[in-house]
Amino acid sequence: MKYITLLLLVTTMISCGSDDKTTPLEAIDYTAINEEEINAYLTANELESQTTASGLHYIIENQGDGAKPSASSNVTVAYRGYFLNGTVFDQSTDGLSIGLDQVIAGWTEGIPLFNEGGNGVLLIPSHLAYGSFDFNGIPGGSVLVFDIELISVN
Repeated sequence: MKYITLLLLVTTMISCGSDDKTTPLEAIDYTAINEEEINAYLTANELESQTTASGLHYIIENQGDGAKPSASSNVTVAYRGYFLNGTVFDQSTDGLSIGLDQVIAGWTEGIPLFNEGGNGVLLIPSHLAYGSFDFNGIPGGSVLVFDIELISVN
């Protein structure tokens, strides 16, 4: 019995030791790297974008002529989300109805650039998406590209 108690004591001391060699994860600023990646993508695909003050790149293919949403509007959007290498990570061809205050910052800022019926491309740097940490299969620091069509402002 005393050996079991001694074993438990030693195990507890080892597992609770203060010699922790792990370092807490720290956010990495990918802003400059993402800007280079986006510019290389635009050049390789012979595209021209406009850029907002926050670093969001966008291409308006068709402005649309309907209502213009605000950053707090509920909208229905058909989209295809993919990485710069073309790998699709999400899409909704029938349209997703969602509040723009419930999505990544790149959508909150980018979707209101279009009017109802409009379509185009959003190139979203990681600081306007999921940041520097992995999230649901999206690697940290990733630039996200969305082909979007603003179906309606609800």
